[in-house]
Amino acid sequence: MADELSCDVLVVGAGPTGLMLANWLVKLGVRVIVVDGKDGPTRESRALVVQARSIEVYDQLGLADAVLEAAHRAEALAPGFGSRVFGRIPLGPLGGDLTPYPWIEVLEQSRNEQILYANLQALGGSVRWGESVTSLTGGADHVEAVVGDTTITARFCVGADGANSVVRRSRAIAFDGVTNPQTFYVIDATAVAGLVDDAINVRPGKADFLLGFPMRGRGNWRLIGLVRDEDADGKLAEEDAQARMRSDFAVTYAQSRWFATYKVHHRVAGKFRDGPFFLAGDAAHVHSPVGAQGMNTGLQDAHNLAFKLADVVHGRAGDAWLDRYEAERRPVAKTLVATTDRVFGFITSQKTSLSVLRRVVVPLLASIGVRALPRTAGGSRLFGYVSQIRIRYHLTPDAPPDPVVGRRLQWAGGNFEVLRSLQWQIHGYGGLTESDAPDLGLPVHMFGPAPQTNLLPGRLYLVRPDGFVAAQATPPEAAEVFRRAMPPQ
Repeated sequence: MADELSCDVLVVGAGPTGLMLANWLVKLGVRVIVVDGKDGPTRESRALVVQARSIEVYDQLGLADAVLEAAHRAEALAPGFGSRVFGRIPLGPLGGDLTPYPWIEVLEQSRNEQILYANLQALGGSVRWGESVTSLTGGADHVEAVVGDTTITARFCVGADGANSVVRRSRAIAFDGVTNPQTFYVIDATAVAGLVDDAINVRPGKADFLLGFPMRGRGNWRLIGLVRDEDADGKLAEEDAQARMRSDFAVTYAQSRWFATYKVHHRVAGKFRDGPFFLAGDAAHVHSPVGAQGMNTGLQDAHNLAFKLADVVHGRAGDAWLDRYEAERRPVAKTLVATTDRVFGFITSQKTSLSVLRRVVVPLLASIGVRALPRTAGGSRLFGYVSQIRIRYHLTPDAPPDPVVGRRLQWAGGNFEVLRSLQWQIHGYGGLTESDAPDLGLPVHMFGPAPQTNLLPGRLYLVRPDGFVAAQATPPEAAEVFRRAMPPQ
């Protein structure tokens, strides 16, 4: 006789996205079952970088210190072209006024998974490892999954099960996009020479490119680039990548701990929600390693979705509130895929015109950027985009862009600690007292003026539990504006 289990949310996939989602759901008091066909957390991985916004999410979860302790900090970008290096662009000055974490932390996917899995267990959660979904059906308000000899009934199901998602395929959701014709390598190498230390090295070339990410341990690097059959033996081997790396970029290494080849895809799911089914992470979007955005986007998908699911499960919001997940996160994925596709196409195209353009434009821009970016607003804007702290949600479709509403709460030096309460809350930044805030049963936090931000004195801000600003208003109009911005019952 088959076992039967029930839960509020079934999470399919226990990679970084699924584990992040499970952590948040358990922390928010939601009954969760997580299943994954693997035997345990990933041992080898391509995803490597944790951006500032993701560390802010980890901080809300109480794990920022654990992530930072495990990571290796990249303190600069080192642009180059071929074997030439143009210098360093320090990251601290670019993001120091924007976030408590103004660097790029190098921490491979496997370590992220280990940290999240350990925390999930500490919260009382678990993963059913080695158990794959063999059947998945659902109606308007429930999901039924067969996992081995167990039937699981859930109110909602989230597919966080990668690019070949069983959940996405079971719902016949399109996964439109392209696959690049080139093949890429990823190498974890030791005793690497020819790269700028403690910096992310970005090296386009005449026909190739090389990305170098510093890892823990002296001389240890993650190397990513194009691989071709250099010796014409019909195989894409490590020796092929090593030879081109040496000849085109003057980069050498002693030996590798891991070598793999793969194709790069640029795809976005046709929808992120289908009734009680949701997609997140690579199940919803895949793209090139340019910008090191993939894992981070998945982690933030999970963060966004968890609070909405918790609101509905606990009766604080109606089912329509869950539509906001797709409305907010799918445009982010579409923009990211389109951007990385364009950049990737520029640096990998074999067209003669683009090859010539690369040889002329890239060295010019890189040499200018090394000198100018640390001293200009453009450098901070670039950091904001790469670190994903400039993401904007269109909360009111017809409203003009707002520098605060629909965006992650700007850091004012001491206003992030209160976000750890995981509550809707009201903020003020100068010129007001708590008595100026409407009585909506929400915590009220008053801070000093924040002139380095767009948070204005005399205004009240409604901040969501995920740290995004839902609305702003003057005290007389705040009660009505804020009620409209909160989840509908």
